[in-house]
This record gives sequence, C-alpha cells and structure tokens, in this order.
Amino acid sequence: MEHRDIYITKFDLNRLTELLEVGLTFRGNNSESQHLDGLKEELDRAHIVSSKDIPPDVVTMNSRVRLSDISKGNEQVYTIVFPRDADAATGRISVLAPVGTAILGYRVGDMVEWPVPAGKRKLRIEEVLYQPEAAGDFHL
Repeated sequence: MEHRDIYITKFDLNRLTELLEVGLTFRGNNSESQHLDGLKEELDRAHIVSSKDIPPDVVTMNSRVRLSDISKGNEQVYTIVFPRDADAATGRISVLAPVGTAILGYRVGDMVEWPVPAGKRKLRIEEVLYQPEAAGDFHL
C-alpha cells in the first residue's frame, strides 16, 4: 500500500521525539520497543504543522477515532495516547502499539495496513470523534 501524506503537530513532534530518544536509548525486547523504528519512520516523513493549523480530520495524539477493520468487518473506537496512559480495557492505545503508529497523522477516509502474524491487517479511518487541537485543547 502506498504511503499517504501524514500530518503531525509541532507540539506532538516534540513530545514524540523525546519518547523516541528515551526509547531508543533504553531499548529492550518488549513489544513497544519493537515499534520505535516504525514511529521514527512515520515522523521523518510527516508534514509538521502548528497545532492551530492541523486539519480537524487528522489523527493526532489524544485523538479519539472510529475505525473500520476491513480484515474483520467490524468497527472499533480508540484513543491514541502515550505509553504510560495506555489502557486497552478503555480503548486507550499506545502510540507505540501497531495500530497507534499506523493511524497517527492520517486523515478520515485513509486506509492503513500493517503486517500481523496472520497476514496484513487493514483499517479505514471513519471518523475523528475528538481531536484536542480542534477542541482547543492544545496541551494535554
């Protein structure tokens, strides 16, 4: 699948860069550390914009999004958070989880896919239910 343009706010970029620096310095063998390289690649190719200029249909940190799982034929709602705030039971997934890294910076209508042991998983971003920047919550 081709890479589409992705957008990251300067504020999120700064916080995610700090996360990457710490993670890469103290890299272990846990599942989240395996996704640091993927997040770095996404950030390296992203369009960086100010918080006030991010389009309201872009998935940013702390956004709550509704996704269609094309592979399974169902819908899910997730909030993309930093690892310390992740809680799968409440739908708060880490930006370092495969789905978190996959959808960060993408827009409503975009399809994302990534490899899983059984093949590839495909998601479509259906709706951004809450985006901090669009709500005026610039510093969560």
